[in-house]
Amino acid sequence: SEPLAWTPVSAQAASLLEEAADLLVLHRDFAAAVERCEAGCDSLGPGTGPGPSPGPESSAEVKCSLCVVGIQALAEMNRWREVLSWVLQYYHVPEHLPPKVLELCILLYSKVGEPQVMLEVGSSWLRDQSNKRLPEYSSLLELYLLHVLLPLGRFEGAEELVRSCDVFDSEQQLAFLGTICESRCQWTQREEMHSAAEEQPDATTETVLGVLSQKLLTMLTLLRRALRSMSSHFYLLPYKKMLLATFLLYLVVVRLDPASPTSLPFIYKLVQLFRQAWAAVFSPIHRPPIQD
Repeated sequence: SEPLAWTPVSAQAASLLEEAADLLVLHRDFAAAVERCEAGCDSLGPGTGPGPSPGPESSAEVKCSLCVVGIQALAEMNRWREVLSWVLQYYHVPEHLPPKVLELCILLYSKVGEPQVMLEVGSSWLRDQSNKRLPEYSSLLELYLLHVLLPLGRFEGAEELVRSCDVFDSEQQLAFLGTICESRCQWTQREEMHSAAEEQPDATTETVLGVLSQKLLTMLTLLRRALRSMSSHFYLLPYKKMLLATFLLYLVVVRLDPASPTSLPFIYKLVQLFRQAWAAVFSPIHRPPIQD
């Protein structure tokens, strides 16, 4: 059979696809590759989805290849957040995404740890009746289960999707249900380990606070004993004798004449009182010598 003749529009898009592939692989000029892909997709226009369309089949293939190259170029520039919106501007709805494009998007967002981005997109694509007739449907369903639903902990939705799927036979359904059950157990174990790891710092904090509280209580007890000992020591001081000695000193110095014979008994009494007060205040170890 003769090869399919390219229309002028498809030929232009194919030329842009070749340039974009060279820029991506050989020159590593990712921004220029994205520009060529956008120009090629714009030249093809709408109506080149995976289902029946008025355009030739080659146009759909070229458009899909342009999107594949564009996805890879955006990922190389770390612009993976723009991938889904960039693709949907050419296919408009998730149901029209080609299987290869959907596969790349699922793998990309799973690799960067953002599988929730493809949750609604993949569900919409898998529910579409026309997509269920595609030969890639079963492989994409498995990819969606393993890389989107199970990492997000959507176990009930995964089980429902497997049981309601007509492309799997009973043996395949049992195998997928077993995988879902195993993933659920692993998820539960991780949750328990995470909860235990969160509780451990709390227990450590409580232990440290308990030790500090015990130390503080011990310090307060010692301080109370010291204050009690000091207060009892102060209570033993001969305040009355000290006051009496001070008063006698005042009488001797101010009112009496030390040279007078009548003042000698008062002076002698004053000396005795000072000796007794001195002995009561100072301990024997630190008591300074007293000379007559």
